[in-house]
Amino acid sequence: MVKVRFAPSPTGFLHIGGARTALFNYMYARSQQGSFVLRVEDTDRSRSREEYLNEITDSLHWLGLDWDEFYKQSDRFDLYREHAKRLLDSGAAYEDNGAVVLKMPRQEVKFFDLIRGEVVFDTSNFVQRDEAGNNLLDSEGRPVLKDEVLIKADGSPAYSFCCVVDDALTEITHVIRGEDHIPNTPKQILMYQALGFKAPKFAHIPMILNEEGGKMSKRTGAVAVSEYRAKGFLPEALVNYLMLLGWSPGGDQELMTLDSAIKKFSIKKINKSSAAFSMDKLRWINGQYVRQKSDQALADFVAPFLEKGGWIGKDYDRKKLEGIVKLYKTRMADIDEFLERTRYLFEDEFKAGEEVLKSANLSGECFSGLARVLEEAAPFNTAAVEARFREFADQRAMKMSDLVHPVRLILTGSDVGPGLFETMEVLGREKTVKRLKSAAEIS
Repeated sequence: MVKVRFAPSPTGFLHIGGARTALFNYMYARSQQGSFVLRVEDTDRSRSREEYLNEITDSLHWLGLDWDEFYKQSDRFDLYREHAKRLLDSGAAYEDNGAVVLKMPRQEVKFFDLIRGEVVFDTSNFVQRDEAGNNLLDSEGRPVLKDEVLIKADGSPAYSFCCVVDDALTEITHVIRGEDHIPNTPKQILMYQALGFKAPKFAHIPMILNEEGGKMSKRTGAVAVSEYRAKGFLPEALVNYLMLLGWSPGGDQELMTLDSAIKKFSIKKINKSSAAFSMDKLRWINGQYVRQKSDQALADFVAPFLEKGGWIGKDYDRKKLEGIVKLYKTRMADIDEFLERTRYLFEDEFKAGEEVLKSANLSGECFSGLARVLEEAAPFNTAAVEARFREFADQRAMKMSDLVHPVRLILTGSDVGPGLFETMEVLGREKTVKRLKSAAEIS
């Protein structure tokens, strides 16, 4: 049975690169009816934090990536020491000032990478160097190989050794991880050999770069998954985008659920070249998922963000909120954009500034007259408001366009947006009339 693992270190939050690695492991396991293990690599006790572990597990759950097994390396120190002793007893390792060190043999190490094909390393490249960077030579003039520490002098196990022991004992069949781990692989294969374990199959995923081909930074998307969550991205949209960073189901398909992607997933389809992260593409995909949600589901999603920002209380008008999300669901890619575009709907004391009034270019008497007409509209819905609005324009021999544009500016502060009459209905009679009267007073 296929068995894979995702092995985060709780020394920081779960970032985009780690989330994609977890996703590809999960997709491969589920596509093969296999097992997905979450292994916490917390042997660095000075840097590991419970808050980071909680954030990592919460983020994985939020993304929909649930695991079949879970364990922490900090609970397995005795196992690592036991296997280090085996290597000491066999003569494959030695003690050096309290540390246990594996002797580096001179040999060629080959392994088949499921993404890259055959990879060949010569251990003669693992050499010791002096402070000036020169190779140290033995009595025969050969470079002195750099042996590999298994157990540190303080008794804590080294990263690569823990990986080998755990992968072997938990019967991991495939190690799918970032290409930055390629230099670790030959060293770990030598550890498998020394311990008499069969090495798993390896697949090294290309890195995620920014759009300019450089290293990811906070400015170019390298932030924690929890930050995308806080910004109002939908988990299914983020998962959809992550799976496209280095993999494609074929047929130019871009939007797909996790379940449908799993049915098509193949390690062989993972690209060898690095993927470029695009915030614009992520926002576009998120916008597509927003459009697919029902008004009720979208209202449930945005309500906590509005409550947190103080825009609505616990006793908010549910029907009104559903009307707002219906009005803007095709015009938003994330919560930040939604809040920016709909702020005027929640503010009680919204007033158009002087520049807006100047741009509106209508008399105060016109605004006050329209306010009186709309105050009498019954019921205050899209159809009734539009009928009153058209009557007002006809009575004054005004073109609708000459009235719609300035009124939109007064009510919303913007010259673009959803239909004006739909906007008025959602804004409500009280706020609509109040804003028109306020504009009349200062025009």
